[in-house]
Amino acid sequence: MPVVSAVMVPHPPLIVPEVGRGEERRVSSTIAAYGTAVKFLKDSQPDTLVITTPHSLFYVDRFHISPGESAKGSFAAFRAPGVKISVDYDTEFTLALRDAAVKAGLQVDTSAERDPSLDHGTMVPLYFVEKAYRFGKLPKIVRIGLSGLPLSDHYRLGMLVSEVADRLGRRVGFIASGDLSHRLREDGPYGFSPEGPQYDDRIMNVMGDANFGELFDFGEAFCYAAGECGHRSFTIMAGALDRRAVRAERLSYEGPFGVGYGVCIFEPGDADPSRCYLECMTNTSPARGASESSNPYVRIAKLAVETFVREGKRARLPDWLPAELLQRRAGVFVSLHIRGSLRGCIGTIGPTTNSIAEEIVQNGISACSRDPRFDPVRPEELPMLEYSVDVLGEPEKIDSPSELDPSRYGVIVESGFKRGLLLPDLDGVDTVEKQIDIARRKAGIGRSEPVTLYRFEVVRYV
Repeated sequence: MPVVSAVMVPHPPLIVPEVGRGEERRVSSTIAAYGTAVKFLKDSQPDTLVITTPHSLFYVDRFHISPGESAKGSFAAFRAPGVKISVDYDTEFTLALRDAAVKAGLQVDTSAERDPSLDHGTMVPLYFVEKAYRFGKLPKIVRIGLSGLPLSDHYRLGMLVSEVADRLGRRVGFIASGDLSHRLREDGPYGFSPEGPQYDDRIMNVMGDANFGELFDFGEAFCYAAGECGHRSFTIMAGALDRRAVRAERLSYEGPFGVGYGVCIFEPGDADPSRCYLECMTNTSPARGASESSNPYVRIAKLAVETFVREGKRARLPDWLPAELLQRRAGVFVSLHIRGSLRGCIGTIGPTTNSIAEEIVQNGISACSRDPRFDPVRPEELPMLEYSVDVLGEPEKIDSPSELDPSRYGVIVESGFKRGLLLPDLDGVDTVEKQIDIARRKAGIGRSEPVTLYRFEVVRYV
């Protein structure tokens, strides 16, 4: 059987009455919606509940699926040690999903956890599920952690959940656990960012209408600025409903504590080939910069990446390159995206080769194979790649942040041997403070450490 029901729910511990101690009354709509959502799950009669959670083990380069036969946890960390959750894992499903993922080229880990206790991203939904099953046996659980891999890989993992459910004959209910923005109010846990309410408004519209293809249109910088929690979780769930008609219902949205809480339910219907948001996108939407009429800067980056991914070789410089690419030297960044999500970015601040063309080839190979945040690009991803090439001007030392403009200048922050760079004109980076802060974090420079600032201009080719 395929996935028979799916819900998108938040996980604030305070909605558990023993934790909230009265504060939960401020999110009464969320609690009421939770009750509706778990009843919807139970009524679909699932054999197994698959839960995706941002607070299980998170790896940059792979997904973790909790192993073993059972697990338990409590809300002791939230001053309610008497509230405990125990579950049985669907071990057969976990192992089958792991094997299917490995076969599909996804990195999945099922090794034992140092702390196998259930996380609150899992326990909060299960608290309400247990209430719904008070007089019946709880379904077995599959717990999946998120990763730093591209959104496309999260979606593919969801597709595999559906395939495994069908192959094993399981009726699967899917719980996508995730809060929305954590930056809705100045007095909230992470302060205010204008991207916070923008993210929540967009994601509730996308999920409330089951327009899952738009999940890929949220840029990485925008999501970071919004302080979102559950986007990858929602994307795995969307993949589990791939090629299915879906009836979506938005049940509630609240954010009184500075964090967004959204609840939606999704009822899968018959097969609908038009809702194939990954494979169909690949087949019908050429990647930016991929056509033969593209700019030569992008064409050489594409040639470098495709040659290396397919043949493991460094591309030779073609005859059609203009003189400016062969005679000038400069630092270059090559960035790879898939539907707005970063897939690799490597560059050089100054020239390290004999020409811009060679710099692009070198950094294109590094972007697709040596970015430590990602696995190497796979051949099947090549049609989806979007390319951009930034050619850097000479860095200029400045005396004050007032001399920066994030839409015009990139920034370099330097403290001793630590150096961080951020390109200009990035989605979601619209203030100097944010630009410097991100560059500091990339270099591992603390906010209180003094830095020397440099600015530079770029010419971007897409």
